[in-house]
Amino acid sequence: MTQESILLDGRSLTRAQVVTIARHGASIRLDETQLLKVKRAADFLAEKVSCGEPIYGVTTGFGSNADKLLGAHRVRDELPGGNPEKREGTLLEELQHNLIITHAVCVGKPFSVDVVRAMLAIRVNTLMRGHSGIRVETLRSLAELLNRDVIPVIPEKGSVGASGDLAPLSHLAIVLLGGGEAFYAGERISGAEALRRAGLEPVRLSFKEGLALNNGTTQMLATGVLALATLETLIKTADLAAAMTLDAFAGRTRAYAPEVHALRPHPGQVDTAARLLALLNGSTLADIAYHLVPRFRPWLADSWADPADQANRFDIGWDYVPATQRHGKEAFYARFLPFKGGKKHQPQDAYCLRCAPQVHGAVRDAWMQACRVFDIELNAVTDNPLVFPDAENAQVIEDQVISAGHFHGMPLALAMSYVKAAIPVLASISERRTAKLVDPANNDGLPAFLIGNEDATDSGFMIVQYTAAALVNDLATRAHPASVYSVPTSANAEDHVSMGANEARHVLEMTEDLGHVLAMEIYTAAQALEYRQDMLNAARSLAARGDWQAIAGKISGAPRQDSPHYPQFETEVKALMAALAEAGDFHAGQPVREALAALRAHISFMQRDRAMDGDVRLVCELVASGQLVAGQSL
Repeated sequence: MTQESILLDGRSLTRAQVVTIARHGASIRLDETQLLKVKRAADFLAEKVSCGEPIYGVTTGFGSNADKLLGAHRVRDELPGGNPEKREGTLLEELQHNLIITHAVCVGKPFSVDVVRAMLAIRVNTLMRGHSGIRVETLRSLAELLNRDVIPVIPEKGSVGASGDLAPLSHLAIVLLGGGEAFYAGERISGAEALRRAGLEPVRLSFKEGLALNNGTTQMLATGVLALATLETLIKTADLAAAMTLDAFAGRTRAYAPEVHALRPHPGQVDTAARLLALLNGSTLADIAYHLVPRFRPWLADSWADPADQANRFDIGWDYVPATQRHGKEAFYARFLPFKGGKKHQPQDAYCLRCAPQVHGAVRDAWMQACRVFDIELNAVTDNPLVFPDAENAQVIEDQVISAGHFHGMPLALAMSYVKAAIPVLASISERRTAKLVDPANNDGLPAFLIGNEDATDSGFMIVQYTAAALVNDLATRAHPASVYSVPTSANAEDHVSMGANEARHVLEMTEDLGHVLAMEIYTAAQALEYRQDMLNAARSLAARGDWQAIAGKISGAPRQDSPHYPQFETEVKALMAALAEAGDFHAGQPVREALAALRAHISFMQRDRAMDGDVRLVCELVASGQLVAGQSL
């Protein structure tokens, strides 16, 4: 946990700082100069109340009760039937207290600690702007919940995302009053007990403080910020997975060239193409000549004559294309030798590889758009009404305490809808690459399901793709935007709501499964990549011995020795042998190699079937940690 302390001034909070506070335990401190503005707004409200000015949410009810003015005394004291429960404080204080305790009605499992820490930091920051009417001492108490690690228990479901996240923020605020529940030192206890253990006193709310605490976009903003931080890592991971898969296919990189993407310069697309080229930097697999790539053949006892080759877990081979089958293809065979191995004779890869810049790039653009929206919201004022104590030319109180709609979460909701639709897209293209890797009809000469299967008992990576397919389907069914379906609330006073809290929560949840899909691809691609490298290097090692007949023994369809075509065959085999022998070590791009090494530190190559549940758990943890893409810039 970091010892960092982050200054909140209402104007400069960043997404990265929220993540540091939420996930790495940073504390917060309040800008003293800005607190003067907080005090000015609170003092202004107190002055206007003392003058008898009617102010929404201060001397009136809330929502559909806005037309009800508070009286001078409690009417209920005159009700027949005995002495009612007495409440300390004034009606104005009771109004704020009741707002919190009656709105804390969320259901479901509690938000994780990092989400609530993010909510606390964001709420404090927006109140620091000095337009909410909260007192400095109440704001300091809210900050101390975070700094003393008193984490309110906030059930996940209950906000409609307009009038802000009223219900979840009430669960956050109720702990300040000594109510509700909180996590403290890892234990779930009452709010009152958590305050006592942390050395804090309950707060009695003053004018508008209930509204200041529970009226805003804090839940959707906090969950969205954390989702975007996770997605940033996963977009990098998707690029890594695509690069590793392309290396495993000995694929083509020309589709990533800068001059190509300059013709359609969507920012995410351009960035992705550049990143893929950087990840493939140093690869001797990408763009390899077709004829050099052998295809997998099952290992047999007599596959390798030389003892030095006996460690190979496979056999390799090519098919010979005789001269009689080259008519009309002379130009091709002038460039490439007439051997068909593991690489199809075509200048373009499948869409899942060739179109990775267009698909990953579109997801990156959705992410960047959401980041733009959330960066604005982090330092915005989102409660209601807004207090302008120093407004010029103010004629009536409504010129200085203005009821508006900044609590409406639609800007965030629509940004999250965009991201929500993008997540299954990124998962889907990853699953298509995984499916291609395990399919012997489409994996360019790799073994079926990436396993030798010498005795026909091995399933290899077959079911890894099933898991990815199931996750993609699940993500697709969850991608429907919540923001398009408003359900009016508060007796139709709040007749259009954003549902942004659901949207952001869905996105945060969906990032976990996206990470799992990408983990499945990386796990599979690593196996495929090692096969590809080892098969090519085995061919190179065999060729380096200078025995062209050893290479010829790996080639099917050779003419008979007494055929007039045999001398040409010999010449062409020797050319293949020379090309292989002269090649350097076959390997992936440097960043891909580094990621492979990081993976292999935990998960070994699978030569024959073994229990894979531990492998899957480990690769999912590696992806979630960001370790495989640490140090990469997006």
